[in-house]
Amino acid sequence: MNTDIERILFGQAQIAGAVQQLAAEIAADYRGKNPLLICVLKGGSVFHADLMRALDFPVEIDFIAARSYGMNSHSTGTLEILKPPSADISGREVILVEDILDTGFSLAALVHTLLEKKPVSLKVAVFLDKMLGVQKPIEADYKCFDADNEFLVGYGLDYAERYRNLPYVGVLKREAYNGN
Repeated sequence: MNTDIERILFGQAQIAGAVQQLAAEIAADYRGKNPLLICVLKGGSVFHADLMRALDFPVEIDFIAARSYGMNSHSTGTLEILKPPSADISGREVILVEDILDTGFSLAALVHTLLEKKPVSLKVAVFLDKMLGVQKPIEADYKCFDADNEFLVGYGLDYAERYRNLPYVGVLKREAYNGN
């Protein structure tokens, strides 16, 4: 275990099982529809890759990149689209794949941006839904796990671009991010 990790919240086997279960839910809803899975970079990349491999029917993929955290431990409150999807999503079944639903403001802004492109449908799949005890402007249609309001890293989740490569999700020690 990385020395900056306080404890492991979700291990590799637990993650793999949750992704398989989520893929089965999505397959039940989308079999025969050829959905477009749009990954929110960078955090969603690990979950996106595992999810698309777990689906047992044809899907297409694309990517969108946005930034709201920068190098901080909290959102700046402003969402900047760094890379829009390259595919035309008009008339498509779209699933937006994200690593975490935190406050929901960034994800709601992304959904609004994509809905302007007129997809047939747009659903949101998140790896983690953080339980903050506040009403969020958006809810996930699909999710693997609920998580308490702790600073989580691993499996794509980062702090200042670090820890994404951890094969588990862990709680980051306060001293590893304190001051930001």
